Amino acid sequence: QVQLIESGGGLVQAGGSLRLSCAASGRTFSSSAMGWFRQVPGKGREFVAAISSSGSNTIYADSVKGRFTISRDNAKNTVNLQMNSLKPEDTADYYCAARVESGISYYRNYQWYDSWGQGTQVTVSS
Repeated sequence: QVQLIESGGGLVQAGGSLRLSCAASGRTFSSSAMGWFRQVPGKGREFVAAISSSGSNTIYADSVKGRFTISRDNAKNTVNLQMNSLKPEDTADYYCAARVESGISYYRNYQWYDSWGQGTQVTVSS
């Protein structure tokens, strides 16, 4: 497992941008798929985006496609989520997740990941 720490959340107006970062410690980062999920109180954890261990494969939820971009830097053990054209409905706590890839990867399934950060809050005002 890896230890994950998110940063970059905050308050932004609709139409604005934020960049979330997730710093990972541990020797398995470069072998790990990384995902971003979000959650609002009273609702389940929602898939946002994921990136394969090599960075060659990226996946997005339909609700963020074209607005959010996930990227990773294996030399720096970081994964980023660039969020543009933010909407009030993007308001949530955002979580970074990781799992070493071996065989089939279930990027969209939060239960597949075995390492989680503590989350960072994003608030988009209208």
